[in-house]
Amino acid sequence: MKDNILVTLSKQFAVDVVNICTEIKDNRKGNVLVNQLLRSGTSVGANIHEGNYASSKADFINKFQVALKECYETEYWLGLFKDTNFISDIEYNDLYLKCSKIRKLLIASITTAKGK
Repeated sequence: MKDNILVTLSKQFAVDVVNICTEIKDNRKGNVLVNQLLRSGTSVGANIHEGNYASSKADFINKFQVALKECYETEYWLGLFKDTNFISDIEYNDLYLKCSKIRKLLIASITTAKGK
């Protein structure tokens, strides 16, 4: 498969989420919440990857919609982590901007797929 910006961005975002979650766990803070962020943040890329190998257009749209929902959930957890000082404003802004970019690309991809 040729390079896909959405796959690349979502994979790097997942790596960033894993790294920040590992850092938080190492400091023994909020393990239950860390698991929530870890699940949603890595699920985005997994669903995008799976969607790229979908068996039909409907399957593709479904996988990308699941990835979009996970993106929104991840934004929620990031905001909660920032508001509770689990992550700094700088860490939040970096991750939020990456997540937001992926979200916008997902919306555009879903819209395009539905329009065809």
